[in-house]
Amino acid sequence: MAWRLILCSRSSNSWIYPPALLYSHSLPRPAASAKERERRDGLKVYGRSRPLRSACLIACRAKKRSGMVEDEQQAWEDGRPLRQVQQAALWAAEAAYILWLFLLPYAPGDPIWAIKSTTINDLVGLSLNFFFILPWMNAVGIHVLEAPVLHPVAEGLFNFVIGWTLLFAPVLYTDHRRDRYSGSLDVLWGFQMFLTNTFLIPYMAIRLNDMDVKHSYNNLSQLGSLMTKGSSVVGAIGGTVCVASALWTFFGRPDAAFGGIADRWDFLLRYIGSERLAYAFIWDIGLYTMFQPWLIGDNLHNVKKSSVSIVSNLRFIPVLGLVAYTLCLEDDKSIS
Repeated sequence: MAWRLILCSRSSNSWIYPPALLYSHSLPRPAASAKERERRDGLKVYGRSRPLRSACLIACRAKKRSGMVEDEQQAWEDGRPLRQVQQAALWAAEAAYILWLFLLPYAPGDPIWAIKSTTINDLVGLSLNFFFILPWMNAVGIHVLEAPVLHPVAEGLFNFVIGWTLLFAPVLYTDHRRDRYSGSLDVLWGFQMFLTNTFLIPYMAIRLNDMDVKHSYNNLSQLGSLMTKGSSVVGAIGGTVCVASALWTFFGRPDAAFGGIADRWDFLLRYIGSERLAYAFIWDIGLYTMFQPWLIGDNLHNVKKSSVSIVSNLRFIPVLGLVAYTLCLEDDKSIS
């Protein structure tokens, strides 16, 4: 009992500890708790079996990925009949588009083989007023080139469709099925800007083909990288042009004798019913309204996770759905 007491030396005024305390390692250690033994044994076992555990994890992950691939392949096979019907409908739409709008004389206006000089002049004038650049330059006093004065309804309809076409670029370059199309997306989208659905309809059909295992994604071209990395800019420009086109249709050129909203609406109806170009634009608007939610819905995985729900809901609204997709596209999704 004496050694368990702490003694104080009167001469040195220092503490003196019992030998048992000074040499505590000589005393038997208390039994480890069950929790401590479990922790120690666990570290020991896992420390020795780390290579085996890593191999097991790799094998499990590979098996999981294999199962996911098999599920995707099975789902793809199950959807084959529907895709075949969709492809047949798309190729039929392409044939109807070319025959009805370009070749046959039954639609409003003249077919391409009987096009009039006035129609060609209108096309040139509309192209010069592309995105209203020349009219706006003239309005602020820049007169490098004078903008042709055309009916604002014709200018608005033309630029609305072209602005919407611009918005399709980011979704085409990030489409996860674009590898089915072996041609150049640059050429495809470039022709789409001028001939719209003449080239987009075939792409929509080709992207439903079975995947070629020998074919892989090609690196994006400079134009593709520009359209994906700058997708927010593309969305802002395209959306602005579409809104400006709608406003220009009913309020543009107020100083000219184009009448009010009612007069312009009457002109729009007569324009669609008499000009092949305007009539074709209505076809384009209808087809874009179908293709936009289709493409966005197939590529929602390219959108930021926080915005998937918003983009999914907005994809059915013409123009606005593509604007939302371009603004919410992941920065690293140039190749999906």
